[in-house]
Amino acid sequence: MSYVPYYPSPYLYPYYVNVPMHNYGRQYWPYPHDNHANGFNCSPNDDGRITLADYGPRPFVVNIKEATMQNDTFRTALWTGSHFQVTLMSLNPGEDIGLEMHPDVDQFLRIEQGQGTVQMGKSKDNLNFQRNARENSAIVIPAGTCHNLTNTGDIPLKLYSIYAPPNHPFGTVHATKAEAMAVEAEHGHSRRRTVVSGRTPDEWVQYTDFLVKKGLEDVEKGINATHVLQEFILMGVLVGKGYSPERAYETVEEWERTGKSKLLQESKKM
Repeated sequence: MSYVPYYPSPYLYPYYVNVPMHNYGRQYWPYPHDNHANGFNCSPNDDGRITLADYGPRPFVVNIKEATMQNDTFRTALWTGSHFQVTLMSLNPGEDIGLEMHPDVDQFLRIEQGQGTVQMGKSKDNLNFQRNARENSAIVIPAGTCHNLTNTGDIPLKLYSIYAPPNHPFGTVHATKAEAMAVEAEHGHSRRRTVVSGRTPDEWVQYTDFLVKKGLEDVEKGINATHVLQEFILMGVLVGKGYSPERAYETVEEWERTGKSKLLQESKKM
């Protein structure tokens, strides 16, 4: 059994973090300025197989059991968004995921084929929780818990994993466990999670166009530059944390309006 240390360093923009999300009765599509809102209904190809790729962050429908059973890689990302990620996994007989711990990521596993042993605990030397799991078993791993899953059967163990928030780069494909470990070793675990954006630079420009227009409106109203910069830099930070541009705008405006931010109120009077 191998031990894979968790990623120790802090997030850097635009890494995703857990941020309270409130819509206050309003519905926002998370990507209103690009084609991603069109989404996919992932049906089998002519040969009956599903194209396994990362369909995030677009709306998406798939037969998850069929996709899981079809996957033969150690790990393939199927959907990566701002707040969670779905990956498919296949463990060969006798193979394990590898002892690991995600300090701020909750994880859900569901087995679609095979059987295995689950181990969990507060530390790698104290795995005092052990259960057998098999087809249709769901496994819930709280953040900060050391854990491992070993295939104890004689056929591949097929499962899918949900990370909240995402734990692997957009489009991750690890054909084997050795490849996954080599990638982690190459990066030296210098970060807890890799950037997961799903957008090109121009798509980010389009996505934040709403904030640009609002900022220009404030300039035309004669609001002083310090206040405008404070507000829209704050909005950009919130967008980097997963807020939609519209929600980021409403949040910062509320901070000023209600007095939650005295500094914003003061800078507007300058």
